Amino acid sequence: MSPIRVLPQLLISQIAAGEVVERPASVLKELLENAVDAGAQAITVVLEEGGIKRVQVEDDGAGIAREELPLAVARHATSKIASLEDLEAVVTMGFRGEALASIASVSRLSICSRTRDAAHAAEIAVEGAQVSEVRPAARAQGTTVSVSDLYFNTPARRKFLRTEQTEFGHCDEVFRRIALARSGVAFMLKHNGRVSHVVRAQAGSERAAALLGDAFFTNSLQVETQVGALHIFGRAGTPQAAGERADGQYFFVNGRYVRDRLLSHAVREAYSEMLHGARQPSYVLFLEIDPRAVDVNVHPAKTEVRFRDARAVHQFVYHAVQRALSPSAATAPVSYAAVGMERPIQAAFGLAQPVAAYESFMRAAAAPLPSADKAPPLGYALGQLHGVYVVAQNEAGLVLVDMHAAHERIVMEKLKANLDAGAVQRQSLLVPALFQADALDIATAEENREIIERLGLELSVSGPNELSVRAAPAPLAGGDVVGLARSVIREIREYGASQALSARQNELLATMACHAAVRANRALTGAEMNALLREMEETERSGSCNHGRPTWYQLTLGDLDKLFLRGR
Repeated sequence: MSPIRVLPQLLISQIAAGEVVERPASVLKELLENAVDAGAQAITVVLEEGGIKRVQVEDDGAGIAREELPLAVARHATSKIASLEDLEAVVTMGFRGEALASIASVSRLSICSRTRDAAHAAEIAVEGAQVSEVRPAARAQGTTVSVSDLYFNTPARRKFLRTEQTEFGHCDEVFRRIALARSGVAFMLKHNGRVSHVVRAQAGSERAAALLGDAFFTNSLQVETQVGALHIFGRAGTPQAAGERADGQYFFVNGRYVRDRLLSHAVREAYSEMLHGARQPSYVLFLEIDPRAVDVNVHPAKTEVRFRDARAVHQFVYHAVQRALSPSAATAPVSYAAVGMERPIQAAFGLAQPVAAYESFMRAAAAPLPSADKAPPLGYALGQLHGVYVVAQNEAGLVLVDMHAAHERIVMEKLKANLDAGAVQRQSLLVPALFQADALDIATAEENREIIERLGLELSVSGPNELSVRAAPAPLAGGDVVGLARSVIREIREYGASQALSARQNELLATMACHAAVRANRALTGAEMNALLREMEETERSGSCNHGRPTWYQLTLGDLDKLFLRGR
C-alpha cells in the first residue's frame, strides 16, 4: 500500500473539474451564470467546434477589479457569499467559488475585465497549473472569459467528448435555458462564425416564443398564481400539443434552471387526466420562493434543489398548473347560423338518422335559437356520423365531437365532485386478498387508514408481515386489488397522503367514468346531442378525455375553403 499523502493542488482541481466540467456545455453554463451574476445587460457567446476548441463569453457587467483577478481563478474564492447565513439564502447563480479554478485546470483560460472606475482593463491567463501575471488590456466595462482546448492536458477525459454537432447541441440547450431565465438580458450565440441566436431584452412571453417557436406560444396557456411567498408564472402547453419527448420542459426556481423530481411530478400530476399514453407536455414555468426555504447546494451542477416544505410546494405547483389547464371547452363568443330543413347532403354522407328520429331532431334544431351574443361556443348539432361522432355547426365553422370521449370527461368530473362530497361506494370481498408487506408499509396503512378508506379501500393487518384487502372500490373489485393497494401505500410513503389521495382518486374515477359514458354506435336524438354540447361547455377540462385524447375538433370555414380549393 502507498502511504497517505496530500494531493497536489492541480490534481485536486482536476478531480473537482470532473464534477463541474463534464463537457463544453458545463463550461458555458458556469460562464453564463457568472455573467448574469455580474449584472450584465448584454451577453455574447462564441463557440468553436461545438465548444471543444473554444468557449468564450463576453458581457457588459460590473467587471472584476485588477487586484482580484488572481483570486478569481483560485479555488474557493468568491464575492457571492461570506457566511453560512449567505449560503442558506443564496440569490446568485454561482456561490461556491470553484468553477473558474476547475475549468482552468483542464483548459487554457484567459480573463479580460474592466470595472466602471478602472482606467483600463486587465487580463490574466491560466494554463494547467501555470498562472500568468496580471497585465494591462483594452476593452470596455465588463468581462470576457475565453476557454480553449478543453481537456488538452487530460486526454483520457477528452476521449469521452462526442462529435462537434452533439457538443454544440448541448451548448445550445444551456444557452436556451439561461436566456429563458433572463428575458431582460440581450443574448447572442455564434458557432463557427455563424450567428445561431439573437434575442433582445424583452418580455418573458416574447422570449419563450423567440427561443421555443411561435407554435409553443400559440399552443400554450398562461400560468399565474401567487399564495403568500410562493409565486409561479409562465406557460404550460395544451394537452393536445404534447409530444413524445420531454425536451420542451423548462422549470426555474428563483431564476435557476432545475431538474427536480418533486416539481416534475407536480406538473405531471396536473396533466394526469389529460395526456394520452406516455406523451409529454411542454412548459416554461418559473417558481419564486423565499431563498431561505430552498437549498440549492445539493448537487455539483446546481441542477437539483431541496425545499424546506416540499409537500406545500408540490401542492402549490400542482394546483396552479391544474387551474391553468382547466378552462371549459370554449370561451370565445360566437353566433349560430340557423340550420335549414333540407336533407339531401346529410343523407348522402350518412349523417341523417332514421326518418322519425331525424325529423324529431330537425324540429329541435329548427326551434327558436338564442340571440347571437348568447349563442353557445360549440354551436348546435347537425347529426351523427357512424354512431361515433357528433357533427355540429358554430359561427367559426364545423365542430366534430367524439361523443364517448366527451361524455367520459363529463361523467369523470361529476364523479369527482360526488367523491369530494364523500359519496364513496365500496364492495366487500368474499375472500380477503392477502399480500406481503414490510414494517413501513404496515405502519403507513395503519396511520393513514382514513385516507385509504376515502379511496374505497379497506386494509387490515393480517400478520407481522402481511396486509389484507377486505373491500375495494366497487368498479375495481374484480381487478388487481392487491396492485391497487400497493400503489396507494407507495404513493403515500413517497409523496404524502394528500397527493396519494388525488392521484389514486383520479385513476379510480377515470375507470368508473369510462364504463358509465355513452358507448359508440348508440343513436342520439338532436336534443341529446345538443345537451352533450352544452355540458361540454360547462365542464372543466372537457377538451380532452380522461386518457388525454381530444374530445372535439374545430374545422373553420377557412379550413373548409382550403380543402375545396375555394378562392384559387
